[in-house]
Amino acid sequence: MMSQPSLLVLYGSQTGTAQDTAQRIGRQAQRRRLQVNVLPLDHYNVASLISESLVVFVSSTAGQGDPPDNMKNFWKFVFRKSLPVGSLRNLDCAVLGLGDSSYPKFNFVAKKLQKRLLQLGANALLPVGLADDQHDLGADAVIDPWLDAFWEKVFSLYPSMAAVIPLREDEPLPPTYTFHFLDDVSEKTEDRLRIPTEQSVPSQSRPFPARLVSNCRVTDSSHFQDVRHIEFDISGSDIQFSAGDVVMMYPCNAPEDVQQFCELLRLDPGATFSLRATGSTAVPPRLPQPCSVRHLVEKHLDVAAVPRRSFFELLSTFATNEVEKEKLLEFSSAAGQDELHSYCNRPRRSALEVLADFPHTTAELKVDFLLDLFPEIQPRSFSIASSLLAHPQRLQILVAVVRYKTKMYKPRRGLCSNWFASLDPQAQGEVYVPLWVKKGSLKFPKEKDPPVIMVGPGTGLAPFRSAVQERIAEGKHDNVLFFGCRSESKDFFYRSEWEEKMEAGHLTLFTAFSRDQEEKVYVQQRVRENAELLWDLIANRSACFYIAGNAKDMPTSVCDALKEVFQQEGGLSSEEAEQMLLTMESTGRFQSETWS
Repeated sequence: MMSQPSLLVLYGSQTGTAQDTAQRIGRQAQRRRLQVNVLPLDHYNVASLISESLVVFVSSTAGQGDPPDNMKNFWKFVFRKSLPVGSLRNLDCAVLGLGDSSYPKFNFVAKKLQKRLLQLGANALLPVGLADDQHDLGADAVIDPWLDAFWEKVFSLYPSMAAVIPLREDEPLPPTYTFHFLDDVSEKTEDRLRIPTEQSVPSQSRPFPARLVSNCRVTDSSHFQDVRHIEFDISGSDIQFSAGDVVMMYPCNAPEDVQQFCELLRLDPGATFSLRATGSTAVPPRLPQPCSVRHLVEKHLDVAAVPRRSFFELLSTFATNEVEKEKLLEFSSAAGQDELHSYCNRPRRSALEVLADFPHTTAELKVDFLLDLFPEIQPRSFSIASSLLAHPQRLQILVAVVRYKTKMYKPRRGLCSNWFASLDPQAQGEVYVPLWVKKGSLKFPKEKDPPVIMVGPGTGLAPFRSAVQERIAEGKHDNVLFFGCRSESKDFFYRSEWEEKMEAGHLTLFTAFSRDQEEKVYVQQRVRENAELLWDLIANRSACFYIAGNAKDMPTSVCDALKEVFQQEGGLSSEEAEQMLLTMESTGRFQSETWS
């Protein structure tokens, strides 16, 4: 008879959701008293897959159907042509994808991974799970039944598991780490951000502390939205980037949130501790050892985010107050998800606000569980808005400061953009922000000839400013830009710069100011109005077409306008126009980078 299996859960996660789901599967396995290991795919030695017997893969899909950053190496390896066809024949596996059906490449990575594992001889226990953020009840509407089916399958494969008495749902699992407070160490005030001595290109594990040169508001003071142009000095960093690349950084929690958190949990921000893992999990690499409570809360724990269901599951295991416990159990249950959405997701209630709503349970929280309860702050990415050819040793970004109202009394604030807005080298003295650069999804033509057509309303303008600067410096003058915003006088970013480039004959600019006249005008109208020019550039001169910006309706509207151009000027049928756009996309002549 086969004995108890050990389960390996491997995940690829860009924003932490797939990691959260993987950890949830890990907890379910622990409750069933299984040996379990949960790891990001790139922290696992792929060659060992041939000796595994039971693996769950959990993966999201980044950007344009790409694998998340922490599974890129695994992805390259598993698609090697040289891998023998039956090499995974001893593996029972299941693939769960986390996606968003408003993107064209919905759950692309999970589907492709399942197909590849089958090619390599693995046995899939279940059809690939395709969770969808767009579902009324979120991804859990797919994940819950998928997990039930998964455990059913495992129990039928390993009948010996039926004899195991699982842990009750309300018994807390041991914490992943224990905190050991150090009596005599006082918190060091010096920030550990000094320029690294050994030269290496900055990366997520070794970011470069870039000096903040300036942080200026570029929208009129009467405009509802605060948008910042932010410049960093990257001298001595060895950072190289080209148009379309993105810069990554970790934001910090606001001082008042750090203070409130420490008060709610009765923690001394100046106390220092070292962490010990209770199992095989490594200590989080971004946490110094020893570490102060202030550093942990300010730079690591994502206390200002809207908490996930797993937060309520764990909280419910500490609750002794009946009223609070009942509510937490409801929020953790499959049946209570609509209720949880109304309480948490719709009003965008933060984890910190939830703790304040459950004072009895918060008072009983043990510090050892903090890293199980709160996810790590995730890095944020911004399109780089400048070129090194125009601004050597500098890196510039364009950031909309996220603030909005829900039914909550306090306005909601985006963590990273508001942290940026608070940084002021004039008032605070030297400010350093640890950052690194990675390749973006937009690629501009190397050759001199092809014209470039760019549609970038709002902050979608950022990567195109970088491209225009870079191309002009390389002597490429066929640049067409469509820019849209609310008003010419309020949010027309980099206006004087564009005027200068137009006068020099290096840029053609079309603008749409939606609120400057009775009827609203958007970029897609300007695309239609310039059908003749666009058709000539695309059909006769092999132009490349780019879209960047907010992913609500704009990309679809611009694509529709472009297909109309093909029909009107090229005499194509709607099917042919659709096909022409698909062909441009597959050859890299049509690219889009959108964000929500």
